[in-house]
Amino acid sequence: MTSPSPHPAPQGPPLDLDGRTALVTGAAGGIGRACALRLAAAGAKVRAVDRDAEGLAALAAHSAHLPGVLEPRILDLTDLDAAEHAAAGTDVLVNNAGIQLVRPIEEFPPDVFHTVLTVMLEAPFRLIRGALPHMYGQAWGRIVNISSVHGLRASAYKSAYVAAKHGLEGLSKTAALEGAPHGVTSNCVNPAYVRTPLVERQLADQAEAHGVPEDRVLSDILLKDSAVKRLIEPEEVAEAVAYLCGPHGSFVTGSSLVLDGGWTAH
Repeated sequence: MTSPSPHPAPQGPPLDLDGRTALVTGAAGGIGRACALRLAAAGAKVRAVDRDAEGLAALAAHSAHLPGVLEPRILDLTDLDAAEHAAAGTDVLVNNAGIQLVRPIEEFPPDVFHTVLTVMLEAPFRLIRGALPHMYGQAWGRIVNISSVHGLRASAYKSAYVAAKHGLEGLSKTAALEGAPHGVTSNCVNPAYVRTPLVERQLADQAEAHGVPEDRVLSDILLKDSAVKRLIEPEEVAEAVAYLCGPHGSFVTGSSLVLDGGWTAH
């Protein structure tokens, strides 16, 4: 057994968002749920936005013991005016909501392509647009866009998702350049495959698209390019979000924080 170091590493200040208002989209499950809980644990008043009323109710019940307050807000992000209005007065904005369909381009339904880009690119633009006046007015704000390794790399059969995430990367960088003089940072967090319902639903879609059994999809397709052969946990992504909102993240802006197990090291 090793002895404790006589010179322990200095500990940074904990994340303290007491008095801050955060908004998290797609908060009823997966990464959004983990982010909402993490920000509430830091003392924030969290507007938990989702169209899943049952999931939001379960989230609110789970958050009852936390220092912050969690406010469930049922919202369909395809209602862009409502999305922009919901973001007014927020100090921390986490654009997380996402949808996925795995199909070849020639078979991809145009209406689904439109919906994916609406929810995953146009809605974040409108949410940022709604949040910035308050952030600029107080000279402080944090925008965190949950992108993906697919914001940096493409995969076959995911045209809408890849297009939306690539667009989100550009939107995030533009917000960073415009926001810097006003004390506002904007960054992406780029996980590979996370243990979420969205990924679980992909297993059947990928099996059909690639013509392989579902039990081989995870090892042979989803984790093929990852050096670390496991799914990321939502809580790990939430900690990256917390870092970007904390005091040591104030100089990080216009960046993409990659959590991909070595995928993009190839």
